Amino acid sequence: MTTTATTPRAAWGLILAASAILMITMAARLTTGLFLSPLNTATGLGIASISFAMAVGQFMWGASQPVFGAVADKYGSAPVIVLGAFLLAGGLAATPFVSTQWGLLVTLGILSASGAGAGSFSILIGATAQRLPPERRAFASGFINAGGSFGQFVFAPLVQFLIVTTGWVTALLALAATTLFTIPLAWPLRGRPPAARAAVPGSAAPGELTLGAQVRLAMRDRSYLCLHAGFFTCGFHIAFLVTHLPGEVALCGLPAAVSATALGLIGLFNIAGSLTAGALAQRYRMKWLLAAMYASRAVIVAAYLLAPKSAWTFYLLAAALGFTWLATVPPTAGLVGKLFGTRYLATLFGLTLLSHQIGGFFGAWLGGLAFVRFGDYSWMWYADIALALAAALVNVPIREARPLHARPSAAAKA
Repeated sequence: MTTTATTPRAAWGLILAASAILMITMAARLTTGLFLSPLNTATGLGIASISFAMAVGQFMWGASQPVFGAVADKYGSAPVIVLGAFLLAGGLAATPFVSTQWGLLVTLGILSASGAGAGSFSILIGATAQRLPPERRAFASGFINAGGSFGQFVFAPLVQFLIVTTGWVTALLALAATTLFTIPLAWPLRGRPPAARAAVPGSAAPGELTLGAQVRLAMRDRSYLCLHAGFFTCGFHIAFLVTHLPGEVALCGLPAAVSATALGLIGLFNIAGSLTAGALAQRYRMKWLLAAMYASRAVIVAAYLLAPKSAWTFYLLAAALGFTWLATVPPTAGLVGKLFGTRYLATLFGLTLLSHQIGGFFGAWLGGLAFVRFGDYSWMWYADIALALAAALVNVPIREARPLHARPSAAAKA
């Protein structure tokens, strides 16, 4: 059974609450790269060691989502979001008081990353999709995703300003305190949707697959595995940039404000990209949208490598990449819903996000190793291009029916 919000006002309340939660959790996660250099100066651990801790955080953010998604599918999203708020705030607040790589692995790599995962895409999109009619889900996914981008746009320059004016410790503590605002925002998402309440925990309704059976079925599906492969590349791109863009800017002799502005522009332009992806996903096959976005990244990165390295080059790179940055989320989540329905969407989409963050682990970690080994990030940019082209191709064989909006006869019958 598919559940819907009872009124348009209730639906908007769900969408806005989920968008605001993602705004905060994504802002906390995507601004950690701004602390890489201050942490290195304070601890003396080295770029590679700190990058590894952040890379573990990328992995844990993804690994936590199918786990929290399964809990949310069974017991509801609000308790998961509240727990995540405490983990995220605690991890960030404890970071200034550790000075070893193991300490950073616990605070940035496990606690804060897991907390951000508990208030991220799979839980929020899954919670809203179960309460909305099918024709509104793609738009809702795009709108929620835009909230995360707006958080990056607002928080990146603000965090950099706090680092410069009050010091990195105060900036990190302020960021930790901000994440607690997700607790009251979880209120509209309280309770379980009727579809989830209908089944006895641990069992399935007549004709309904159990969670384990659904996961096993999905992992044998070629289209689902192709989604995983493409999303791996997306994670590689994003983690490399959010972690090492400040270092790339510094290598070009430009001030830190350029990297903060660029990260903000990525978020700003991804608002437009996310909303556009959500709208187009209602009219066109989502696999073609994904293929086009991944292919465009290869072109954008190649153009960046050929361009002179000025502040405006980074701003243009940020704007162009930002349009596709996390705009891959609405069509990816939409395809998972198309293939398997929304009953276990939080879990199944959470698993694709795990693949995304395995890519993120390698993007963040290998970026640090490349810098130590070669003194720059050239080979990482080449890897970006190759992986983007591969991701574009791997989405082509995904099986996907034409959207209802593209079939007038079907729409008329409905």
